[in-house]
Amino acid sequence: TSAKKKGNGWVIDGEKFVVLNGEAADTLIVTARTKGSQRDASGVGVFLVPGNAKGVAKKGYPTQDGLHAADISFTGVEIGADGVIGDPENGLPLIERVVDEARTAICAEAVGIMDESLKTTVEYLKTRKQFGVPIGSFQSLQHRAADMFVALEQARSMSMYATMASEFDDAKERATAVAAAKVQIGKSGKFVGQQSIQLHGGIGMTMEAKIGHYFKRLTMIENSFGDTDYHLRRVTNSGGLI
Repeated sequence: TSAKKKGNGWVIDGEKFVVLNGEAADTLIVTARTKGSQRDASGVGVFLVPGNAKGVAKKGYPTQDGLHAADISFTGVEIGADGVIGDPENGLPLIERVVDEARTAICAEAVGIMDESLKTTVEYLKTRKQFGVPIGSFQSLQHRAADMFVALEQARSMSMYATMASEFDDAKERATAVAAAKVQIGKSGKFVGQQSIQLHGGIGMTMEAKIGHYFKRLTMIENSFGDTDYHLRRVTNSGGLI
């Protein structure tokens, strides 16, 4: 997406994909390149664009977790000088900080979902009977529930660390901590979600069972703002946490 100067204002052209709740947004916060090449750190600005502005086209659709997103195109969209947030040529640090805060928030959300998934699964193990006894009395299933608890607590610890790190002034240190948390959240979320489904058996795959909806949301969180592999590369390239 590009933004070119026109008089005192700007003209925006380009596309944005999988914009969460984009179809319902009255105002869009749009990142766009104002100069330089695609990989340059400078030359990126942040703009406010009315959702109903001429040249804005939205295509909304549901996401797998039951929420909504939209693909949005901008064709010769004109905005005034008051539509610029900060320096139009040095907006990347602002973007990175806000996205790290968003990552921190969804990490915390994922921990809450995992916590509820574990509680729901343990309760099911206590009530579902097979061979005349609750399946939770089988030691192998107790071991799996214990492994889920360990994965949950690992995720909780990293989420708390990311929350603390989001206040760091050092951008590299903050970004590395948040990326590390996102890696652990992705791994723990996948493990807890899969175990929850498997321990519920066939009912875990039904629309009526909430456990499946939890896993769908965990899957979307893992792929939001960079997936596990992406953030693992970020941590590796930064030299790690220690």
